[in-house]
Amino acid sequence: MFDEEKRRRLRDGLVIPAHPLALRADKTLDERRQRDLTRYYVACGAGGVAVGVHTTQFEIREFGLYDHVLALAAEEAERRLLVAGVVGPTEQAVGEAKVAAGLGYDLALVAMHGWGSAPDEEILDGIRAVAEVLPVFGFYLQPAIGKRRFGYRFWRSFAGISGVEAIKVAPFDRYATVDVVRAVIDAGRADEIALYTGNDDNIVADLLTPYRFAGTTVHIVGGLLGQWAVWTDEAVALHAEVRRIVRADEPVPLELLARGARLTDANAAVFDAANDFMGSIAGVNEVLAREGHLAGNWCLADHECLSPGQSDQISRVIASRGTSDA
Repeated sequence: MFDEEKRRRLRDGLVIPAHPLALRADKTLDERRQRDLTRYYVACGAGGVAVGVHTTQFEIREFGLYDHVLALAAEEAERRLLVAGVVGPTEQAVGEAKVAAGLGYDLALVAMHGWGSAPDEEILDGIRAVAEVLPVFGFYLQPAIGKRRFGYRFWRSFAGISGVEAIKVAPFDRYATVDVVRAVIDAGRADEIALYTGNDDNIVADLLTPYRFAGTTVHIVGGLLGQWAVWTDEAVALHAEVRRIVRADEPVPLELLARGARLTDANAAVFDAANDFMGSIAGVNEVLAREGHLAGNWCLADHECLSPGQSDQISRVIASRGTSDA
């Protein structure tokens, strides 16, 4: 249940990994490892988990796994914030939000690509309908995956919807990121809507930047990230360090920016940026498999697999982690 204590934690800033899916080689659910993965995030100090999102594989719906996978995480999350990915169009999004609410989830992360080319107002009406079931965690999914851009006017209307508690800003685009920040400020909800980075290519800079518009300064306070599904203990430590610097208004050490650049490089390998992110889910799973959290990098969809050369890039990044604190 999303209560005032959880709202405070959300606004203070949390590390929220986008939860992957544990499969066996025959593409059936590996329930033990699925539970263990949630326990891993809890043990690392993550403030929540997001389940049913892109990293969990949208295909869990057509494979009949949505309810079960959400339930497994809810059973293991130990009062962490529970964020359920829900997909449009409206009827489906509302139905999934009802499932998540029944399982004790706190917020619905609404993926808008399910509305396709529907008019903006139809999507906004769908968000309002979801917000009647669960508080909403908005989601600007990068156009390379979501196949759609949303401008300032859309986000200004979005931010005005009662029940929107947070927005994951993940267009992988600085101009589009600023659109969302400005929209929240201009809607008069800078103190009410928590901004989270989903820009896995720009994590440290997003968290450090003071965004100043119309006489108001806001910060992106946390991250809901596929990148933070791996090396999560380091993500928790990094987030704590950045938040301490921001709160104390201290000068930013150049070494922290250097670490941010190395994290971007790591994300390029894990997310397969060289191939328009085709291997992003398999890349996350590959790292988890190498660390023993998953049995393999298998995905439900046959096209979701490592790209040629991606494994070598992941190996390069892992090797470099032994010579730096990236």
